Amino acid sequence: MTDPSHTPARDLGGTIHAQRWVVMFAALVLAVGAVWIGWGASGRLAALFIIGAGLGFALYHAAFGFTGAYRAAFSTGRSGAVRAQMVMLALAVLLFFPALEMGEVLGQPVRGFVFPAGWEVAIGAFLFGIGMQIGGGCASGTLYTSGGGDTRSVVTLFFFVVGMTLGAWDVERWSALPALPPVSIPDTLGLWPALALNLAVFAAIAFALSAREKRLTGQVEPLLWRSKARLLTGPWALAWAGLALAVLNAATLVIAGRPWGITQAFATWGARTGEALGIVDPVFWPYWEDPTRIDLLHRPLVQDATHLMNIGLVLGAFLAAGLAGRFAPSLRIGLGPLLAAVLGGLMLGYGARMAFGCNISAFFSGVASGSLHGWLWIAAALPGNWLGLKLRPLFGLSR
Repeated sequence: MTDPSHTPARDLGGTIHAQRWVVMFAALVLAVGAVWIGWGASGRLAALFIIGAGLGFALYHAAFGFTGAYRAAFSTGRSGAVRAQMVMLALAVLLFFPALEMGEVLGQPVRGFVFPAGWEVAIGAFLFGIGMQIGGGCASGTLYTSGGGDTRSVVTLFFFVVGMTLGAWDVERWSALPALPPVSIPDTLGLWPALALNLAVFAAIAFALSAREKRLTGQVEPLLWRSKARLLTGPWALAWAGLALAVLNAATLVIAGRPWGITQAFATWGARTGEALGIVDPVFWPYWEDPTRIDLLHRPLVQDATHLMNIGLVLGAFLAAGLAGRFAPSLRIGLGPLLAAVLGGLMLGYGARMAFGCNISAFFSGVASGSLHGWLWIAAALPGNWLGLKLRPLFGLSR
């Protein structure tokens, strides 16, 4: 994700000037959208739309991200955002593992994202990591910063959709690569050993990063405190967003019956658009012949939970930007950053298709589901981020 600084317009007394018309418009669209979805589809989908808005609100107000987090950790040693991810993952596994062990919550069957771990995931995550740094964001990052008015993120998002669609068209190229069958760590070790192992790993990573940050910078960035933090206008402390994302992902699991995902909708958007323009005929692509996907090409988008959550996320970030007084789109990008957004978006989309998702569905939701492929994803994405960081100056981007 990109990492916008929170410098809202304030008066001499330090009071934030919310952008009234932005706030009113965003709130109206969210309210009307929720009612329309509830009336035309179901209350369950309306709830997921609002959860998506909550995710976008939290992401924007904390500038909580993966792209900026890894860039800061690699280049300066500052680790607050990565340690906040460990907090997020710790709470997520505490909520997910028992629910998945039971197989249902409040009568709703639930399942995790547990997929094969193999070369396809590793290559896709590596490409995705490069795309994160040169494109300036990831899946959730491009959505929330687009909602916040970042024009370059809109370009990255557009080509993310293109890249995801190309990946769906080209799916057979990688399908025969060696891979382990889906491995669930809780199923393999048992619930409590798996929980203990995951929590120990998160704690060890956070401790090691804190020690490194102290050695390199002389201090450790706080997670639970941020100067002038406000719930509605931001900025939020990093841990606030991490905890909010874990709770909202768990709510998604309960209501949707599966965790939070993003990029599946991108393939749907691209395939439907290409079909409508007469460019492609995706019905015959092997990707869409999968029984779990075939209906996505024909189902009304108002009945697709991932689509609705993505739209809600953009609107939630739009509302947060208005409350913070920071919604100010600009068309001034520059040729180098523009080319980086195009190339980065294509790599993000193509890589996400290969890796069974992005930093949200493959890493966050994969690890929260206890899937081995989630750990493989981050192990491959980090070297990609490092390489992408080295490539940024070629496009006039800072490290």
